[in-house]
Amino acid sequence: MSKVRIYTLAKDLGVDNAKMLELLDSLGVSYKSVSSTIEEDTVELIKQILEEEGQAASADAAPAPASAPQPAPAPPEAQSAPQATATATAEREPQAPAREVPHRAPVVTIMGHVDHGKTSLLDYIRKTKVAAKEAGGITQHVGAFEAKTSKGRVVFIDTPGHEAFTTIRARGANVADIAIIVIAADDSLMPQTREAIAHAQAAKVPMLVAINKVDLPQADPERVKTDLTQLNLVPEEYGGDLIVVPVSAKTGEGVEDLLEYISLTAELEDLRADPKGDFSGVIIESRVDRQAGVLATVMVQQGTLHVGDFLVVGENYGKVKAMTDSNGGRIKEAGPSTPVQVLGFSEAPSSGEKVVSAKNEHAAREIVAQRVEGRRDAENARIQRKKTLEEMMGPLGETRTVNLILRADTQGSLEAIQGILAKKETEDVKLNVMLAGIGSPTEGDVLLASTAEATILCFNVTASGGVKKAAEQRDIEIKSFRIIYELIDEVDRLIRGNVEPVFEERYLGRAEVRMVIRHPKSGNIAGSYVTDGMLRRNARAKVTRGRQVVYEGTIVGLKRFKDDVREVQTGYECGINLDWNDVMEGDIIEASEMVEVAQA
Repeated sequence: MSKVRIYTLAKDLGVDNAKMLELLDSLGVSYKSVSSTIEEDTVELIKQILEEEGQAASADAAPAPASAPQPAPAPPEAQSAPQATATATAEREPQAPAREVPHRAPVVTIMGHVDHGKTSLLDYIRKTKVAAKEAGGITQHVGAFEAKTSKGRVVFIDTPGHEAFTTIRARGANVADIAIIVIAADDSLMPQTREAIAHAQAAKVPMLVAINKVDLPQADPERVKTDLTQLNLVPEEYGGDLIVVPVSAKTGEGVEDLLEYISLTAELEDLRADPKGDFSGVIIESRVDRQAGVLATVMVQQGTLHVGDFLVVGENYGKVKAMTDSNGGRIKEAGPSTPVQVLGFSEAPSSGEKVVSAKNEHAAREIVAQRVEGRRDAENARIQRKKTLEEMMGPLGETRTVNLILRADTQGSLEAIQGILAKKETEDVKLNVMLAGIGSPTEGDVLLASTAEATILCFNVTASGGVKKAAEQRDIEIKSFRIIYELIDEVDRLIRGNVEPVFEERYLGRAEVRMVIRHPKSGNIAGSYVTDGMLRRNARAKVTRGRQVVYEGTIVGLKRFKDDVREVQTGYECGINLDWNDVMEGDIIEASEMVEVAQA
């Protein structure tokens, strides 16, 4: 029996994908996404339902029988003034429905490892050759471009794939609606690919995977799909919900399918923006031109940006003197999902910063003053702040996720640590290793940790001075360990939610001193008989003589005959070294230990 993809059926029947999913939900049909397939009998059932709905709608729309013709309304001049007013009002009311916020074009970011063909894929879609303009064919900055596709307007953000530009790539993911991870079919997952996936997941945007270079003889798309499952990303054909599209930026194979999936994802996300609302946007990049001055690329997210508007970014403001679109043409206004290059800032704003508009220069200065004051208050509060229990543990009764970024000296160490961490998860606490890599932590790791509120744990590697400084500025913890068990102890502390442990003294046992042995090296050893419980080496010791406590310390050694032992049970004789020479026959030695109390 043949199967049909959901979005194909919706297109053939002329209904929205959302409507089709509603029908499947009502029928109890399970699916992963609109690209999932359904059986032919389900298709026939849906066709019947839609046909019945169509017939019912036609019956409702049928004209009323002409048994009692209604008199034609009198012309306005023949009506009295109150009647004319009432008639005009009645005619106007149905024509003024609530204005619906329109859809906007999706903003798509393309990420992945260097030389996996991200820019080449973008070139094919835009039909322009950007790669030739870049040094060595590697994209050196974030660029935003509009593309007219067969599925409508799409805005693409081309983010660098090289490790050196991880910081910019993280911001590229945060301004996008959809992330496309490009993976070469002949190379599979690489370190920067894993980082790109982690950044897209941290930004919480829908993710598509484009397996590029499928035209090469050595291409192995199935290997890429299998490797993705190791990151808990399961392709649809393997029963998961990850959309994976084989493409070739050289021949164009699969590109139309990729655009179709972008369109479907955007439709399901229901992306909307009000061009008449308050303006807001994000800085994609900025640079200083020797002749023009500061040029900033702004992605308009809400409202409309006009030439002459005052913009506030961070603690700076500027007036829009000129705007150019992605093709270099001068424009006077830009609506939602439009990337524009703006001239008018006195200082170059940082990538990823939010942009808002102000009515005039005075209002812009007021906003900046408020932000400066807010930053100072926040800095003072951060110095004095102590996290509350709920901040550390999360709301009671909810599953808490501890986000971690791991860095180690070898792959073997990484695998060993991850194997131990996998056993640490509980019903209440989930450990999410967002990124695990070999080598020292980078500024990109710090940015990812800041976005996802993660802790960076390092094993046998240390962070550079620049990375430590970046971590301090963002209040991110980077912790380095040389012993694996110390790292695991730190994870245990994170699982407990940073709560200071509570200890209590627990009784172990007691022994009676029956003779004192003078030893030239170890001092006086108490030859004793254990009368209750047990005695353990390194336990706390309390010596009583009659009713008086004469010593409190530690059992530094235990012997059975000439052998050192860890513990001695009831009914056995032993030698006890207390590192205290005043022990006497008849003394009672009581042992105890400090144990951590589980907190509710």
